[in-house]
Amino acid sequence: MIKHIVFFKLKDRSPESVAHTASVLRSMNGKIKEVLSLEVGIDMIRSERSFDISLTAVLENLEDLQAYQVHPVHQEIVQHINEVKDVSFAVDYEI
Repeated sequence: MIKHIVFFKLKDRSPESVAHTASVLRSMNGKIKEVLSLEVGIDMIRSERSFDISLTAVLENLEDLQAYQVHPVHQEIVQHINEVKDVSFAVDYEI
C-alpha cells in the first residue's frame, strides 16, 4: 500500500479561504476508485511554520497512485490548488 501525503500553504491564509480549499479537496472523496481512503485536515496551531491543510490518501500500489494523479476529478482539484497555493510539499511511501 502507498500513503500519499500533501501539505498546502495558501496565499490567503484566512479561515474562510482555508475552509473552502479543504472542502474542495474533500470533494474528491468517493469519486476516484483507486483512492482507498482520503483525509483532509486543517491546521489548528496556525504558526508561521505551519501548513494550512494536509491531505492524506491511501492507495493500493504505485499504479493506482499514478492513475489518481491523472484522474479527471483530481485534475480539477489541481487547477484550484494551483490558483490558491503559495507552496506545497508531498511525500509518498510504502506502508
